[in-house]
Amino acid sequence: MTTETDDNQVHVYVGTLVHSTETENMQILEDSFVAYKQGKIQQIGHKNDLENFLTQYNENEKDVTYMKSSQFLMPGLIDTHIHASQYCYTGTALDLELLDWLEKYTFPVESSFKDLAFAEDAYTKAVQRVLKNGTTTACYFATIHTDATLKLCDIIEKFGQRAYVGKVNMDYNSPEYYIEDVSTSIAETQRFVESVLAKKNPLITPVITPRYAGSCSMDLMKKLAHLAAQQDLPIQSHISESKNEIEMVCNELHPGYENYTDIYDKAGILTNKTVMAHGVYLSDKELEVFKARGSALSHCPNSNLSLRSGILDVRNVLNNGVKVGLGTDVSGGYHPSMLDAIRHAIQASKVLKIFHTNPDIYKAIDYKDAFKLATLSGAQALGLEKEIGNFEVGKCFDAILIDSDVVNSPYDVFSRDTLADRIQKFIFLGDDRNIVDIFVNGILVTSS
Repeated sequence: MTTETDDNQVHVYVGTLVHSTETENMQILEDSFVAYKQGKIQQIGHKNDLENFLTQYNENEKDVTYMKSSQFLMPGLIDTHIHASQYCYTGTALDLELLDWLEKYTFPVESSFKDLAFAEDAYTKAVQRVLKNGTTTACYFATIHTDATLKLCDIIEKFGQRAYVGKVNMDYNSPEYYIEDVSTSIAETQRFVESVLAKKNPLITPVITPRYAGSCSMDLMKKLAHLAAQQDLPIQSHISESKNEIEMVCNELHPGYENYTDIYDKAGILTNKTVMAHGVYLSDKELEVFKARGSALSHCPNSNLSLRSGILDVRNVLNNGVKVGLGTDVSGGYHPSMLDAIRHAIQASKVLKIFHTNPDIYKAIDYKDAFKLATLSGAQALGLEKEIGNFEVGKCFDAILIDSDVVNSPYDVFSRDTLADRIQKFIFLGDDRNIVDIFVNGILVTSS
């Protein structure tokens, strides 16, 4: 569902707000309100100041909702890395490691998206499921098929999600049945970009998408980087996901470069609008390049564990000053919910602490850290921090309403539970049943 908001009304939610700021990983605002109009946040304050705020509006211009004590409002979740084309086999095919997994499962499935009927069915179900789980913004990989990728954009537009969408580019070291030549790849990417921009939908952004250096020649990557620079577009790809992949890319396919990061850097792929998935084995020297270029990482812990690729030390990434968000990486990651990504990020960090040479000093990330990674940090990773990620005046109202008191809730609340306990229980135990309303740009796009 997509319900248009009345542009003449100011909409207000009163109760508990939970979000992140630059200085606080989780800020809980009790007895507060957030007001938005035409999709933009107008005011945030204590409920005692609400009456004074509303005096500037006539009675028919006000729409005030008082949240129940069991409810709280938080920013929409931001998935910085997800393959929409892989959703159809999510939860299966997790018996292999990355390179074999790509050859046996991924490339054959993705090649089937040349069938537009299949693509429409698969993408419709993917977007609906992702949105239902509270992801208001997603950074999608599609396939090499331009028309199918445009169909994905149509579906995203229909359901009202905010998204980056990328037509995948592959011209090198790829199956004969699933590959392009350089000229076709560039021409089709240009067609895709022009078609998306012609929609004039501010919620959908084309993202330049070289699959990874293992499937792209240097010539193609340089030309894609040039196209991104010409159009001022974001870029997404993969880097340093598994040891076998690094060996193949750096020693066999692109020898002569200092490291994996240097390959992309020399191609012009690393910009302040670039988000790279994984980065599990990046050295501190490589992270310095990411910081200098303003490029970001998408931490995908479920996928990294499921494909036995490794564990990113996200604490070290943060300590190096590199932007980082969370990604589900469907279907290497077997769950489309960002709550799962949050939980896996926390557990992965605890594993690193257990095996750290100095565990008493190493600081694993906690649920508050992971909450920020899934919201404000995700917005920063995608270069959208001025638009979304938390509740600030002038930002878009992308939000989800959470309720612990729903029929068949997956967790229980007790009288001893504090507000912080209830929030933490949702993060660790909640699911889409607890997400009762979902807003994108002030529009109610999903409601239970």
